[in-house]
Amino acid sequence: MKKRIILYTLGLCLSGSILSCSNLLDLEPEGSLTENSTFSNYNNFISYAWQFYGTFPGYNGSAPNAEVNGDLFANANANATSDWLWQRVVVPSKSSDYSDPFTQIRSINILLDNIDQATNLTEVEKKHIRSIGYFFKAYQYMDLLNKYGTAIWVEHAINDGDKEVLYGTPSTRDELATKIEGLLNYASENIKVNGDGPNTINKNVVLALTVRFGLREGTWRKYHQLAQADKYLRLSAEAGAKLMGANIPLFNDYDQLFNSESLAQVPEVLLYKQYEQNQIMHSLASLARNSAGRWDLTKAAVDLYLMKDGQTRWSSPQFDGDKNPYDEFRNRDRRLYFTIPPPYKVEAKHPTYTWTHTADVKDREYIDLMAQLSVDKRKMLPWMNWEGLILKQEPHFVDNNLGQPFSVSFTGYRFYKFSNKIQRIQNQDINDAPIFRMGEVLISYAEAKYELGELDQSLVDKTINPLRARGGVAPLQLGSIPVDPTRDANVAPALWEIRRERAVELMGEGFRFDDLRRWKKMDYAVALKRGRYITKGVDVPANAPIPIENNQSQGYISYEGKTPGPFLPHYYLYPIPAAELVLNTNLKQNPDW
Repeated sequence: MKKRIILYTLGLCLSGSILSCSNLLDLEPEGSLTENSTFSNYNNFISYAWQFYGTFPGYNGSAPNAEVNGDLFANANANATSDWLWQRVVVPSKSSDYSDPFTQIRSINILLDNIDQATNLTEVEKKHIRSIGYFFKAYQYMDLLNKYGTAIWVEHAINDGDKEVLYGTPSTRDELATKIEGLLNYASENIKVNGDGPNTINKNVVLALTVRFGLREGTWRKYHQLAQADKYLRLSAEAGAKLMGANIPLFNDYDQLFNSESLAQVPEVLLYKQYEQNQIMHSLASLARNSAGRWDLTKAAVDLYLMKDGQTRWSSPQFDGDKNPYDEFRNRDRRLYFTIPPPYKVEAKHPTYTWTHTADVKDREYIDLMAQLSVDKRKMLPWMNWEGLILKQEPHFVDNNLGQPFSVSFTGYRFYKFSNKIQRIQNQDINDAPIFRMGEVLISYAEAKYELGELDQSLVDKTINPLRARGGVAPLQLGSIPVDPTRDANVAPALWEIRRERAVELMGEGFRFDDLRRWKKMDYAVALKRGRYITKGVDVPANAPIPIENNQSQGYISYEGKTPGPFLPHYYLYPIPAAELVLNTNLKQNPDW
């Protein structure tokens, strides 16, 4: 693990020297002196490429931040609503969403431009290095295509005075998607099967990105009435079939996928971001244990989780109601317990590091359950803050925090999927972050096959049902799909179940906003965001300043209120920054911005 970090750092240093040494020495045109020495052998190429791995966000908070723009998350801060949903997005002067990919593309192109000049590389090595560059170039252009629908294609590194980016003509969506497809196809055919060792870009990682790209592009085209949808759905399905054929097992512990000190021995995880004490750390796990954790799930999100019998909360005899948290969480998909803290109550003085059970036996139901499902370093209850102070109860409302200002929630469904107690030091978290994993591949493959009209029970048994089994949920049977009164009438029952499984399996991982955009279903997100059902005077004090829908004394929590809605059609694409339009008159603003 530490070797990988050292190599990654070396890559950054090499990249930095390319940008700085020629400026300092001013002996040759920018970059040429350092490039000659940097790209002198195979190991130097690979070391240079380590910098590209930094494009993966890992646990920097961007995933849950993006989720609040969808229907399943709320930003648990007073008056902190989504600009996308409340129609406050305006054309920016500049945006890192637009500029950062081009910065990365320039560094990638430097590598690509130097491959053919490296006379001491074999053809196999050249193809492998080129495949790494193509993978990351495809990754960056996928991001631009997803957000802006178009982008200027940059074939080579930009030198001083080069006007390709400043004044170039953007590619059409068809042109750009075709180029991305070409990059991924080349990489899948020419990259070393095992990459450059554990946790590096290899054939399976390229295929995983291809699955993601093909599904996103194919469904965008289908639901936004563009041509060639099946071409990209087929691309996704074929890549998914190859990964399915590799017989990569699912890891049996869903929570451990996100809360492990190391993912090195987890085959399901095809690529992950490594964290190491005192070298590379993050703070995402700490946020659910301190006063800064501000992400909640909505009632709509919780209702997606099935009962153990595979039925919905509306159709299952196992559902005991949602009028109190103990009933609502009983007999549910285990993934719910690893995403939102189950309800409990203990006796504990504040501040204290010790606790005892209450006299009411119901208060320990989920304490006992989580002792079976988890371990002390992860999700065992009662919960504690970063320094070990015991949280007296869940749900733990921000406006009724019992003198404990940490680990609070607005909706009553606090998000803690990526949180653990491995490192009980504030903002020094070291659990590894999955980047590509088979859980995503399985559900994406099922969706692509459905959209191609090729989904059957045998495929469901290989994709959706293993994910459900991991959550302790009965399998999906296409011949007896459970009743869900919240199903969108315009979405077929089988597709609704695929989308449900996708939402549950990938909850909080940053996919939902893009999923709703590609399905053209952002109207889900402008609906009222509700929280738990509470009764004032029972669940919270009668005078607790917690707003309930329609200003009632009991009902579903409603902090945000109704959005202006409906979702503005032009919001499906991001606005191109104004400064870019001034610099390049060949760029045209996306419609209606």
